[in-house]
Amino acid sequence: MENPDLAPYANMQPAAMGPAGVLGQNLQVLTQILDSQQRMMDRQQDWFRHSLASCKMPKMTKDDDPEAYIKAFERHALMTGLGQGYWASQLGVLVIGKAQAAYRALSREDARDYELVKQAILYRLEINPKHYRRLLRAKKGPDERQPRVLLQLLRDLLDKWVNPARQDREALADQIVLEQFQNDLEERTQRWVRQHAPLTCEEALKLAEAFTASRPATLERERVQDTPW
Repeated sequence: MENPDLAPYANMQPAAMGPAGVLGQNLQVLTQILDSQQRMMDRQQDWFRHSLASCKMPKMTKDDDPEAYIKAFERHALMTGLGQGYWASQLGVLVIGKAQAAYRALSREDARDYELVKQAILYRLEINPKHYRRLLRAKKGPDERQPRVLLQLLRDLLDKWVNPARQDREALADQIVLEQFQNDLEERTQRWVRQHAPLTCEEALKLAEAFTASRPATLERERVQDTPW
């Protein structure tokens, strides 16, 4: 049943909107969009001010050890209560040079993942097992030669080199022997084996024996070439 109060309006058509009305409507929509964007910018600024207040970490310098700096950042972020959702962006702002270039090269999605950001930075700076191996074998400075300091340093570097948490004792021993095996090979054999970057002692042995087996033929060719006719 029709409402008698609405009957006079039942057959009414919507009034045509003139140019001024259309313009007014468009301005209203535009105003709503601008208001929404302004609110979003205000929220971003509030987040930025909050994150800076929560994590007053000094910016990285060229003299900082990158890995030590990242560890210090993580400790500081935990102590200040910075949410882990902000860690990636904060670290990206604080690092410099190649580290920041690695951060900027990430996709927008990956740049929000702290672990991916951290891995990308360390990879760009070539901080990997080979890096720790070089540090382990390198000559140590005067401050590092104090017996207790030296022993702890070597243990830490070994852990990072072979990552014993992911390897059993046999694999750990194999990595140590592999390094020394390559160091003690005859010079030419050593170069050949290292060029092929074996991952285990067995691989290194096969490479070394294959090179050694080929040496008589090589030496014979060199002798023939050097023989005066």
